Amino acid sequence: MDLKIIKPFGPSILVSQIPDKIVKDLNNYVDGIIEDKNKSNELDFGNNLAGDVTQEFKLEKDFADKIGWTDFLAKCVYTWIEKELNQKITKFNILESWIVRQFKDEYNPVHYHNGHISGAGYLKVPNNFGKFVQNKDKTFQGGDLNLIHGSKQFLSKSIFQIKPKVGNFYFFPHYLMHTVYPFNGTNEERRSISFNANIDEVVFKNLN
Repeated sequence: MDLKIIKPFGPSILVSQIPDKIVKDLNNYVDGIIEDKNKSNELDFGNNLAGDVTQEFKLEKDFADKIGWTDFLAKCVYTWIEKELNQKITKFNILESWIVRQFKDEYNPVHYHNGHISGAGYLKVPNNFGKFVQNKDKTFQGGDLNLIHGSKQFLSKSIFQIKPKVGNFYFFPHYLMHTVYPFNGTNEERRSISFNANIDEVVFKNLN
Protein backbone atom coordinates (compact mmCIF):
# COMPACT_ATOMS: atom_id res chain seq x y z
CA MET A 1 0.00 0.00 0.00
CA ASP A 2 1.10 3.57 -0.68
CA LEU A 3 1.19 5.10 2.80
CA LYS A 4 2.67 8.36 4.03
CA ILE A 5 2.85 9.76 7.55
CA ILE A 6 2.68 13.53 7.80
CA LYS A 7 2.90 15.90 10.77
CA PRO A 8 1.51 19.32 9.87
CA PHE A 9 1.21 20.01 13.62
CA GLY A 10 1.11 17.90 16.83
CA PRO A 11 -0.41 14.45 16.10
CA SER A 12 0.64 12.44 13.08
CA ILE A 13 -1.74 11.80 10.18
CA LEU A 14 -1.62 8.82 7.85
CA VAL A 15 -2.37 9.46 4.17
CA SER A 16 -3.41 6.49 2.04
CA GLN A 17 -5.22 5.65 -1.19
CA ILE A 18 -8.40 3.58 -1.27
CA PRO A 19 -8.04 0.85 -3.93
CA ASP A 20 -10.00 1.68 -7.09
CA LYS A 21 -12.13 -1.45 -6.82
CA ILE A 22 -13.22 -0.57 -3.29
CA VAL A 23 -14.09 2.98 -4.40
CA LYS A 24 -16.22 1.51 -7.20
CA ASP A 25 -17.90 -1.02 -4.89
CA LEU A 26 -18.66 1.66 -2.32
CA ASN A 27 -20.15 4.03 -4.89
CA ASN A 28 -22.33 1.27 -6.34
CA TYR A 29 -23.46 0.40 -2.83
CA VAL A 30 -24.28 4.03 -2.00
CA ASP A 31 -26.21 4.47 -5.26
CA GLY A 32 -28.26 1.39 -4.36
CA ILE A 33 -29.04 2.70 -0.87
CA ILE A 34 -30.14 6.04 -2.31
CA GLU A 35 -32.69 4.25 -4.52
CA ASP A 36 -33.96 2.06 -1.67
CA LYS A 37 -35.93 4.39 0.63
CA ASN A 38 -36.54 1.69 3.24
CA LYS A 39 -32.84 0.89 3.42
CA SER A 40 -31.97 4.59 3.55
CA ASN A 41 -34.24 5.02 6.56
CA GLU A 42 -32.93 1.86 8.22
CA LEU A 43 -29.29 2.93 7.94
CA ASP A 44 -29.81 6.66 8.56
CA PHE A 45 -27.08 8.00 10.85
CA GLY A 46 -27.70 11.72 10.56
CA ASN A 47 -29.06 12.18 14.09
CA ASN A 48 -25.78 10.83 15.51
CA LEU A 49 -23.54 13.14 13.50
CA ALA A 50 -22.70 16.85 13.47
CA GLY A 51 -23.20 17.72 9.81
CA ASP A 52 -25.96 19.75 8.16
CA VAL A 53 -25.93 17.73 4.96
CA THR A 54 -28.32 15.94 2.60
CA GLN A 55 -27.74 12.41 3.85
CA GLU A 56 -25.57 10.36 6.21
CA PHE A 57 -25.95 6.62 6.67
CA LYS A 58 -24.03 3.74 8.20
CA LEU A 59 -22.15 1.19 6.15
CA GLU A 60 -23.32 -2.37 6.79
CA LYS A 61 -20.62 -4.50 8.43
CA ASP A 62 -21.15 -7.57 6.22
CA PHE A 63 -20.74 -5.45 3.09
CA ALA A 64 -17.69 -3.64 4.48
CA ASP A 65 -16.04 -6.99 5.20
CA LYS A 66 -17.01 -8.46 1.83
CA ILE A 67 -15.48 -5.71 -0.35
CA GLY A 68 -12.28 -5.44 1.70
CA TRP A 69 -13.04 -2.09 3.32
CA THR A 70 -12.51 -3.42 6.86
CA ASP A 71 -9.26 -5.10 5.83
CA PHE A 72 -7.98 -1.94 4.12
CA LEU A 73 -8.57 0.18 7.23
CA ALA A 74 -7.04 -2.41 9.54
CA LYS A 75 -3.86 -2.85 7.47
CA CYS A 76 -3.34 0.91 7.24
CA VAL A 77 -3.76 1.41 10.98
CA TYR A 78 -1.52 -1.56 11.86
CA THR A 79 1.23 -0.11 9.66
CA TRP A 80 0.75 3.44 10.94
CA ILE A 81 0.99 2.48 14.62
CA GLU A 82 3.99 0.24 14.06
CA LYS A 83 5.90 2.89 12.11
CA GLU A 84 4.95 5.75 14.42
CA LEU A 85 5.19 4.06 17.83
CA ASN A 86 7.25 0.95 17.08
CA GLN A 87 4.42 -1.10 18.60
CA LYS A 88 2.17 -3.76 17.12
CA ILE A 89 -1.53 -3.61 17.83
CA THR A 90 -3.50 -6.82 18.25
CA LYS A 91 -6.98 -5.29 18.10
CA PHE A 92 -8.80 -3.24 15.50
CA ASN A 93 -12.51 -2.91 16.20
CA ILE A 94 -14.57 -0.68 13.91
CA LEU A 95 -17.29 1.06 15.92
CA GLU A 96 -18.98 2.50 12.85
CA SER A 97 -18.25 3.50 9.27
CA TRP A 98 -20.54 5.88 7.44
CA ILE A 99 -21.18 7.80 4.23
CA VAL A 100 -21.66 11.58 4.04
CA ARG A 101 -23.50 13.05 1.03
CA GLN A 102 -22.85 16.80 0.94
CA PHE A 103 -24.09 19.27 -1.66
CA LYS A 104 -23.85 23.01 -2.34
CA ASP A 105 -24.24 25.27 0.75
CA GLU A 106 -24.12 22.33 3.18
CA TYR A 107 -21.40 21.93 5.81
CA ASN A 108 -19.91 20.00 8.72
CA PRO A 109 -19.18 22.15 11.81
CA VAL A 110 -16.06 21.79 13.92
CA HIS A 111 -16.27 18.46 15.75
CA TYR A 112 -14.34 15.39 16.89
CA HIS A 113 -15.11 11.65 16.87
CA ASN A 114 -15.50 8.68 19.21
CA GLY A 115 -13.17 5.73 19.67
CA HIS A 116 -9.39 5.85 19.34
CA ILE A 117 -8.74 6.16 15.61
CA SER A 118 -10.82 7.96 12.97
CA GLY A 119 -10.51 8.80 9.31
CA ALA A 120 -12.14 10.37 6.27
CA GLY A 121 -11.78 9.91 2.53
CA TYR A 122 -13.51 10.62 -0.76
CA LEU A 123 -15.67 8.68 -3.19
CA LYS A 124 -16.98 11.57 -5.33
CA VAL A 125 -16.09 15.26 -5.60
CA PRO A 126 -17.69 18.13 -7.54
CA ASN A 127 -15.94 19.42 -10.66
CA ASN A 128 -16.04 22.93 -9.19
CA PHE A 129 -16.17 23.78 -5.47
CA GLY A 130 -16.61 27.50 -6.22
CA LYS A 131 -14.73 30.61 -5.13
CA PHE A 132 -14.91 33.69 -2.92
CA VAL A 133 -17.54 36.22 -3.99
CA GLN A 134 -15.24 39.27 -3.77
CA ASN A 135 -11.58 38.28 -3.40
CA LYS A 136 -10.99 35.96 -6.36
CA ASP A 137 -7.28 35.55 -5.52
CA LYS A 138 -7.83 34.31 -1.97
CA THR A 139 -7.64 30.54 -1.37
CA PHE A 140 -11.19 29.18 -1.17
CA GLN A 141 -11.78 26.55 1.52
CA GLY A 142 -15.33 25.51 0.64
CA GLY A 143 -15.57 21.72 0.46
CA ASP A 144 -12.07 21.23 1.89
CA LEU A 145 -11.43 19.13 4.97
CA ASN A 146 -9.76 21.31 7.60
CA LEU A 147 -7.96 19.47 10.41
CA ILE A 148 -7.41 21.64 13.50
CA HIS A 149 -4.97 21.27 16.38
CA GLY A 150 -3.94 23.77 19.04
CA SER A 151 -3.45 27.42 18.15
CA LYS A 152 -1.29 29.15 15.57
CA GLN A 153 2.14 30.00 16.90
CA PHE A 154 5.55 30.91 15.55
CA LEU A 155 6.63 28.12 13.16
CA SER A 156 3.49 26.18 14.02
CA LYS A 157 0.29 26.05 12.05
CA SER A 158 -3.03 25.07 13.66
CA ILE A 159 -5.01 24.18 10.50
CA PHE A 160 -4.17 21.63 7.83
CA GLN A 161 -6.28 22.22 4.73
CA ILE A 162 -7.05 19.20 2.49
CA LYS A 163 -8.50 19.48 -1.01
CA PRO A 164 -10.63 16.34 -1.59
CA LYS A 165 -9.57 13.91 -4.32
CA VAL A 166 -11.35 10.67 -5.11
CA GLY A 167 -9.64 7.76 -3.38
CA ASN A 168 -7.59 9.82 -0.92
CA PHE A 169 -8.02 8.75 2.69
CA TYR A 170 -6.72 10.37 5.89
CA PHE A 171 -6.34 8.63 9.26
CA PHE A 172 -6.09 10.67 12.45
CA PRO A 173 -6.58 10.32 16.24
CA HIS A 174 -10.23 10.60 17.24
CA TYR A 175 -9.78 13.82 19.22
CA LEU A 176 -8.49 15.84 16.26
CA MET A 177 -10.99 18.62 15.58
CA HIS A 178 -12.07 19.05 11.97
CA THR A 179 -14.61 20.83 9.79
CA VAL A 180 -15.87 21.15 6.22
CA TYR A 181 -17.07 24.56 5.05
CA PRO A 182 -19.88 24.93 2.47
CA PHE A 183 -18.94 25.05 -1.20
CA ASN A 184 -20.74 27.26 -3.72
CA GLY A 185 -19.78 25.85 -7.11
CA THR A 186 -21.72 23.30 -9.10
CA ASN A 187 -24.41 21.45 -7.15
CA GLU A 188 -22.69 18.09 -7.53
CA GLU A 189 -22.23 15.59 -4.74
CA ARG A 190 -19.25 15.60 -2.41
CA ARG A 191 -19.37 11.99 -1.22
CA SER A 192 -17.09 10.99 1.64
CA ILE A 193 -16.65 7.98 3.90
CA SER A 194 -15.51 7.97 7.53
CA PHE A 195 -14.96 5.55 10.37
CA ASN A 196 -14.25 5.29 14.09
CA ALA A 197 -12.36 2.37 15.61
CA ASN A 198 -10.76 1.17 18.82
CA ILE A 199 -7.31 -0.39 19.10
CA ASP A 200 -5.48 -1.96 22.07
CA GLU A 201 -6.14 0.15 25.15
CA VAL A 202 -2.52 -0.17 26.34
CA VAL A 203 -1.26 1.22 23.04
CA PHE A 204 -3.80 4.04 22.91
CA LYS A 205 -3.02 5.11 26.49
CA ASN A 206 0.72 4.48 26.06
CA LEU A 207 0.75 2.09 29.02
CA ASN A 208 3.56 -0.16 27.74
